[in-house]
Amino acid sequence: MSGTSEKNTQKAINRIDALKSHLTDVSPPRGRLTKLSRSLHSKKAIVTGAASGMGKETAKLLADEGVQVAVLDLGWDAVQNVVHEINAVHGGRAKGWVCDVANRSRIKQVCKRVIEEFGGLDILINNAGVSLGGGAFDADESFEDRWDKTIDINISAHVIFIRACIPALLKSEAARIVNIASTEHFVTGPANVAYSASKSAVTGMTRSFAVELGKYSNITVNTICPGPIITGMTAGITPELKDLYARRRVPLRRYADPEEVAQMTVNVCLPASSYLHGTTIPVDGGMTIRHT
Repeated sequence: MSGTSEKNTQKAINRIDALKSHLTDVSPPRGRLTKLSRSLHSKKAIVTGAASGMGKETAKLLADEGVQVAVLDLGWDAVQNVVHEINAVHGGRAKGWVCDVANRSRIKQVCKRVIEEFGGLDILINNAGVSLGGGAFDADESFEDRWDKTIDINISAHVIFIRACIPALLKSEAARIVNIASTEHFVTGPANVAYSASKSAVTGMTRSFAVELGKYSNITVNTICPGPIITGMTAGITPELKDLYARRRVPLRRYADPEEVAQMTVNVCLPASSYLHGTTIPVDGGMTIRHT
């Protein structure tokens, strides 16, 4: 056997343990047949843009599942309304912070406070986002202002949050980062270029962090791409146009309720979702497939 063959053989032997399932030597808990937990009880989470829409429903669902939730958004009253709604059912399970996600120093301050007060962190949901419009024919000043704000909120803030939270997430047994993008990553329309570009950037950013953090085994990073949802962002669309759009583009022929997206987001956060990593998941009623 040549020296090269011997080296390759030895490398393969050395890889045997790594190539075994990481569950090989794990036994199911007493009374269960399967090994991976679907419980989020006692986990700690940050949800951005949590005062309304999908963020609010995600925070509420996490609280229902036993998670201690940091509710982050712009307005104190709106944040406290969600905190009170959660704590009325699950006493003490939610706490609120005002956080302008376009303010990088504020992001770092809030993450530090949450981690200190919660005693750690297991889940980060980057949900905050804006859609401000803007295309080829807008005046420069108007377009550039909207472009900068959209990029700051929809992509840069995600990165700042992740970087600020990674030290704490590395200490978690099953850390989860979920970035909310949009089906605008797959299909798009005119005169909303900053939104479309930023949501596509989220998926690329997710894959990059997934590659970088995968070696630590305990952190997964994924993207959820909602389709047409009944939220404040779509409130200005008339019912007639919503119905027309849904019938033409969505096999389920309707817009989603925010909770339907939140359910998928929380599924991705389960400890059992341990091999879902770097993925882009449409939650769109089939919007990205053709239908007749």
